[in-house]
Amino acid sequence: MSRARFEELLERMLGLNAASIGTSAIDRAVDERRRACALDDDGYWEFLQRSREEMQELIETVVVPETWFFRDPEAFAAMARIVNELWLRSDPSRLLRILSLPCSTGEEPYTMAMALLDAGVPAHRFRIDAIDVSLRALAKARLGVYGRNSFRSRDLSFRDRHFENAEGGYRLLDTVRAPVHFGHGNIMDPTFMTGAESYDVIFCRNLLIYFDPPTQNRAVAVLGRLLGKGGVLFVGHSETGLMPPNGFASAKIPMAFAFRRAEAQPAPLTRLPSPPLPRAAAGRPPAPVKKAAPVFAPKIVAAPEKPRQHSIDDLRRIADSGDVEAAARGCEAFMRDNGPSADIFLLLGLIRDAGGDAIAAANYYRKALYLDPANPEALGHLALLLRRQGDHAGARLLDERMRRQGGRRNG
Repeated sequence: MSRARFEELLERMLGLNAASIGTSAIDRAVDERRRACALDDDGYWEFLQRSREEMQELIETVVVPETWFFRDPEAFAAMARIVNELWLRSDPSRLLRILSLPCSTGEEPYTMAMALLDAGVPAHRFRIDAIDVSLRALAKARLGVYGRNSFRSRDLSFRDRHFENAEGGYRLLDTVRAPVHFGHGNIMDPTFMTGAESYDVIFCRNLLIYFDPPTQNRAVAVLGRLLGKGGVLFVGHSETGLMPPNGFASAKIPMAFAFRRAEAQPAPLTRLPSPPLPRAAAGRPPAPVKKAAPVFAPKIVAAPEKPRQHSIDDLRRIADSGDVEAAARGCEAFMRDNGPSADIFLLLGLIRDAGGDAIAAANYYRKALYLDPANPEALGHLALLLRRQGDHAGARLLDERMRRQGGRRNG
């Protein structure tokens, strides 16, 4: 029987759109668990229907954490400013409630805590709830010990303030861990956090990109239910276009990707100060946000090509000719017709890299590696990008992967 039933099951359980990571990635996860259970496809399918534990194991295999401390630091700086300027000063008795969803292995919620503590917010004034569907990720988060891959920011001064040396890496101090409370949950569960108190701040970044449009709308509705009056929702840079159609308006904080409900817009914040947070890597704002701006309209109107008809080689030639936005549109059309692939994600990464959008480029390179872990071009370009950002430790890890891959291919 077709593997499509496993894709449908994961979409029902997680909201995961197979097209977002590729059917081959789901096939690999199913094969890994099927072999671990010593079953054929039909046997594993039947076992999966009656074993909640095995369903969780399959989810763990599909979910691939990709996070680090102070990822997109402007969002954390904005959060700290909002907390101090708009809420705590006006209500000295207020307990700030924050949600990190999904929290993965804990880097995001712990970064929230560090950002608030560094901004002078006392630990007893805020509570951070951190929720994830992965029990393995939550176990690592609760442990609070992290290796060098979690430290990719150019400025690592926060590590000296909030960590101590430990076997296997660095251990978070209790002052950072105390306000963070981890829990297991799934935003696709109809009973997810029903009856929960509302939150002043919600971080839900780089989750919606893995859903199809109807599921994205359902997820945003859940976030809207959990967000309190005047609260702020932070999303990933590639998810900003989903918010206005769902009743949210930009909080108008540069590079923070922050939104409020459209009917709850206070005066915009003034220019952000320079709190003791890691600096963002140099680069321009993400190209996808700029793409619909009027400056590109003449090119869109005049573009003679029909992207849906181009092959990947055609799209490479278009990109090489300098018309990178036409190539990017062609890549999106190619994926609509043919589904995602490592080659198309790699090309999108190269296009965004050439345009100076390091965040989007890294995201596409990692998606290429998700589908093809041994892809030498994706490994090499991502390593170069990380070096440009000052993440030499992350680049060395990729170099080592390339050496191992080369040894296996040549052996």
